[in-house]
Amino acid sequence: MKIKRLITFIITCAMTMSVMAANDDLNRNEYMNNDGNKTLVAYFSATGTTMEAATRLAKAIHADLHEIVPEVPYTSADLNWNNKNSRSSVEMADKSSRPAVASKVENMAQYNTVFVGFPIWWYIAPTIINTFLEQYDMTGKTIVPFFTSGGSGAGETLRYLKPSAPGANWVEPKNFNYMSESDIITWTNSLK
Repeated sequence: MKIKRLITFIITCAMTMSVMAANDDLNRNEYMNNDGNKTLVAYFSATGTTMEAATRLAKAIHADLHEIVPEVPYTSADLNWNNKNSRSSVEMADKSSRPAVASKVENMAQYNTVFVGFPIWWYIAPTIINTFLEQYDMTGKTIVPFFTSGGSGAGETLRYLKPSAPGANWVEPKNFNYMSESDIITWTNSLK
């Protein structure tokens, strides 16, 4: 009889903990899905740093994840910002540059909030982010830029990104360096 009560107690505890964890997950991402639409975290990462940040963000807010893959991958030489003839230097010097993207998001219409992550290059987002945004009708969507950086801020990021998604609702870019999961939750909850 005691074993039966113990088993019942253990099962009840396990079920209670499961429900509590599920409720915590719902509360953490309540603002994202309260209207039936989904959230996307799209990112471009040249060295893996932004990929790691985007993966943590998507996991924390239970969002879909999409990598913005350049049609022609960047090499180390392409990323040499000390060489004014490197691919990244040339692209960033020409704000109309639009590096081709290898894949598209299926059914972008299902997302009402799109977090867009990237490394900061020359105090703005790489122009491949403009390419990504210009592939879709972002009218009415909330776009939340986030970035990783070796030390610089967002600079004029919004000035150069906004024209690529007219009609979108923009949020100020967020530096993702050193953000913990609790920092991520606090920040995303502040966006409600």
